[in-house]
Amino acid sequence: MADTEPYESAMDAIPGAHPYPRSSRYHDAEIGIHRQPDGTEVRYTKRRLLPPLPAEDDTQPHTVSAGERPDLLGQRYFGDPAQWWQIADANPVLDPAELTAEAGREIDVPLAGGFPQGNRRV
Repeated sequence: MADTEPYESAMDAIPGAHPYPRSSRYHDAEIGIHRQPDGTEVRYTKRRLLPPLPAEDDTQPHTVSAGERPDLLGQRYFGDPAQWWQIADANPVLDPAELTAEAGREIDVPLAGGFPQGNRRV
């Protein structure tokens, strides 16, 4: 994340500064508050809608090999196994395991730094 301001990285280390770190797919998700009958507030993450599918020139093809998993692809392409969700977002599947369930399947992998997250680019 070359365009991340230094203070934003520092803010991620402060508990409570952000509900989710900048690397999370939920970072830009709206936080709702439910007020229980006794007045207690319960914070929750509202539904996250998938971003539009990336343009063909914003992705690279990957042919799935036997034994691959989404987290391994996240590590390979983004240097972080927790970033598997970027690949899942680029391929319309309900279950991330579907991405690598079939050897020989071609999937789209977003180019590092080029796939939109919500309203911003990382």
